[in-house]
Order: sequence, then C-alpha cells, then structure tokens
Amino acid sequence: MEKFNPPFILSNRHIQTIYSTFFRKIPPLDIQKEIFELDDGDFIEPYWYNKPKVTTSKPIVILLHGLEGSYQSPYIKGMMLALDKVDISSIIVHFRGCGDKPNRLARAYHSGDTADIQAYIKYLHKQFPLNPLYAIGYSMGGNVLLKLLGEDSNHCLLKKAISVSTPMQLDISAKTINQGFSKIYKNHLLKNLKKDLLAKYKKHPLEKLIGLKKSQINDIQTIWEFDELYTSKIHHFKTAQNYYKLSSAKQYLKNITIPTLIIHALDDPFMSKDILPSKDELSSSITLEVSRHGGHVGFIGGGIFNPIYWLENRIVNYILDK
Repeated sequence: MEKFNPPFILSNRHIQTIYSTFFRKIPPLDIQKEIFELDDGDFIEPYWYNKPKVTTSKPIVILLHGLEGSYQSPYIKGMMLALDKVDISSIIVHFRGCGDKPNRLARAYHSGDTADIQAYIKYLHKQFPLNPLYAIGYSMGGNVLLKLLGEDSNHCLLKKAISVSTPMQLDISAKTINQGFSKIYKNHLLKNLKKDLLAKYKKHPLEKLIGLKKSQINDIQTIWEFDELYTSKIHHFKTAQNYYKLSSAKQYLKNITIPTLIIHALDDPFMSKDILPSKDELSSSITLEVSRHGGHVGFIGGGIFNPIYWLENRIVNYILDK
C-alpha cells in the first residue's frame, strides 16, 4: 500500500475522479503537432511539449491517454508541465482519431491495439538514438502500454514505464462502469463514442463491413454493447468478450522485463478491485502500488483550494529514481 492519504474533504472517490476536470485550469500549452503515417494507410497524431534537439540526450516521456482522452485532458497537460520542470520532454501519442483530425479508415482504436504505439516507439528511437525513452499510460492507455511491454519483452526500447488506473481485466471494467453512480462516467464516454461512430457511418459503409445499422448506434446503452456491435467486429474479434479476453493486460504482466510502476486506487469507480493481479501474475520488474483512495486518475492531496497533484510527483520521482 502506497501512502497516498488525501484529506477527508477530498477522500471521496468521485471527487478524486472529477476534480481536475472541473477545477484544474491549465492554460493552453505550446504544443508542436506532427503526423505519423501508418503502414495500413492510416495515421496517428503525436504532439510534443518542448521537443528536444536530436543532438541532446534529454529524456523523452511518451504519454498514452485514456478512452476518449487527448492532449487537452488535464492529466496530460499537468504531466507535461511536471516533466518540463525537471527538464524532460514529453509527447502524447494519440490513438487513431483522438487528435485534431478523424482517422482515415473505418476502424478506430481499442484497448489492446499495441501495433501503432510499437511502430511509433521504434521510429522515435531511430530519430532520437541518444535520448532515453519512458512511457506513461493512463486508464485504457495503461492497458495498451502494459500489454505492449509483455508482448515485446525481449526487444523493449523503453527504460521505464508507468501505468495509472488501468483496467487490466477489461470485462470487469465494462461491467463495473455500468453500475450505480459510475453510470455517469459511462454515459459521458458513450456519448462521445457514439458521436464519433455516427461520423464514421457517414464516411464508411459500416453496414456492409460489419452489419451495423445506423439505428443500432442510437440504441446502444452500454460500453459492452458498443464493443459488441462495433469495436470487436471492426477489429476482427469474434465478440466483445473475445476482445476483452485477448486484449486485457493482466495476462501479459508476468512477461514484463523493464522497471514498471503500476499505480491504482481501490476506490476507482471505473473498475472493482478484482482487476488487480495476484503476486504470481507479476514479474519481478513490476512495482504495484495500491492506495485506498485516489479514484480514477485522481490522487489529489492538499485541499480544495490548494491541491497537490501527488500522482505527478510520484511519477516524476520514479523516473528520476527518487
């Protein structure tokens, strides 16, 4: 158990989860936007904050956002600023369609899609051979990162990795987020997912490709239904359950060989504690830190009017070996 102890007024898991969205105001950052072309004709959008020169050995941290996240997400901007304070460059690698432009293909991104990120890490290493590479994955991005580390354990180009509030067993998360107050988060995510899918329907023959009718999109009520009707089919999984089974990161943890920190809160409203791995499922390279409080990508200490972003401090200290 890591000693993250928020004051009573911030101990509620929903306050931890939504505080930054409503109360943390970060001015627009000076972002340098790029396009990275993929082998299948699509592209992703990596955005830099203080891009280093190729002649330096300045560390670079790759940021992977959560479901429907982007460079505008408070946890991304906050992390970029925290890294810059210790002279570390950062780059958020958006999943397909999550930057400023919709992606070209009918497919999108999913929680087990490691190929795009792996291709970009290899490219980045070639462009910056002197710069040590690190990665931080949040929520869904954390699942992608951990799965990638387990799949590519013998050829990993990263020096360290950090995973935050990760749904390491996807079916549990899909069920939990549809219960109680957590439905509020589900409704918010689903609204955006359905909006993006309706936009794709205008450009791609989804009914011909996967048998999805426009009327079915409007009727989707849960993340599971969305994954059953669209995510699983467009990415060649048999069913949503098959997609969850093959894409969940928990089964890959024992293969991870680089130093990896997993940060999680028991009161995370996006998932139950059942997603946590047992000791036997962890490799010796993994440090698992579990707090009683913290919500989903929260971990905010201090007070309502003078917050301390413990999560950012913890991550920076881990990268710097403090």
